[in-house]
Amino acid sequence: MDGPLLEYLTARLRDRPFEVDVAIAGLVGLATVVLPAETYYGTESLAFVLGVGLVAPLAWRRRAPVPAAAAVTVVGLSELFLGTDFLAANVSALMMVYALAAYAPRWAARAGLVVGLAGAVLASLRWYSRDSSDALLITVGAIAVSVVAAWALGRVRRSRLGEIDSLAERARLLEVERDQEMRLAATAERARIAREMHDVVAHSLSVVIAQADGGRYAGRTDPEAATGALEAIAATGRQALTDMRALLGVLREGPGEEYAPQPDVAALPVLVEDVRASGLDVDLLVEGEPRPMAAGPQLAAYRIVQESLTNVLKHAGPTGRAWVRLHWRPDCLELSVLDDGRGAAAAVAESDGHGQGLRGMQERAQLHRGRMEAGPRAGGGWRVHAVLPLGGAR
Repeated sequence: MDGPLLEYLTARLRDRPFEVDVAIAGLVGLATVVLPAETYYGTESLAFVLGVGLVAPLAWRRRAPVPAAAAVTVVGLSELFLGTDFLAANVSALMMVYALAAYAPRWAARAGLVVGLAGAVLASLRWYSRDSSDALLITVGAIAVSVVAAWALGRVRRSRLGEIDSLAERARLLEVERDQEMRLAATAERARIAREMHDVVAHSLSVVIAQADGGRYAGRTDPEAATGALEAIAATGRQALTDMRALLGVLREGPGEEYAPQPDVAALPVLVEDVRASGLDVDLLVEGEPRPMAAGPQLAAYRIVQESLTNVLKHAGPTGRAWVRLHWRPDCLELSVLDDGRGAAAAVAESDGHGQGLRGMQERAQLHRGRMEAGPRAGGGWRVHAVLPLGGAR
């Protein structure tokens, strides 16, 4: 209970500095002016007024340290020249030296030290005989040491406040940076999920539509071919459903979730076979020795080929033909997807997806420090060419 209560009181006092300073000024005034007034000051109302003038500015030692110190200096000089006895309220001068060092601008802190040391000399000369040189030196030294000690403590306090402000600013900047990173991560994750969903849905639906069209025409004359088309539709739908569940699973939280591995370059032959089974004449050409490649670029390569073949299915026409070429180089994988379909350039440029497929392929390549180009081929057809570094994004 003591720990939380002490922390609560400390926080309350820290939030009300002016009230704390008023209370301190009141306590100092009570101890140095009010209580000893009858025995110490006697009937000297001037000394009482000077004592109040020395103590009252302490209430503004943090809110307005320079004006408060100026007021104490003026009252102290008046005390020197008005012929009163040494007042106990002169302790406020040391407190103002501390306040200047801790809370005032640096020039005012230095000036407070100089004025405090000068006051030590003047006070010693005023209240101690010039003939008693030993007592004079001791008094000057004692007051000067007190002034320097108060000033040093104020500098320590200033350093501590600076550290606190620095830590608070650093915490604020870290919080802002964390929020920005969370927003960027959320944006990147939304873009990744959008690309994955587009690739899965577009490819699967294109295969299903192609098989359904083929099965509809074959059903009249070749029931066996129609049955094969229906089986291909069912297999493609199940695979798409599995992919969608795995993709949407990342949005759920909870233990025990199991996810299938992401497709990679090794899965491209299966992809080509699936597309070939949909009725598109497509060939896979592999050149060079396969090399180790990061998972991110491998997924990007798979999705680029998948999206490209999906576009061929949709736009190349019933007699179109496609080629998938993989060329392993020492530092990158170069892949191309070509077709000889009619009107593919216009069809893809004006697709229902508003260019989402091409944009997704470009984003995937750029994400892993690669590049992707797409455009019509000379003589007809469409060409997609991508280069992906083996190491992936850093």
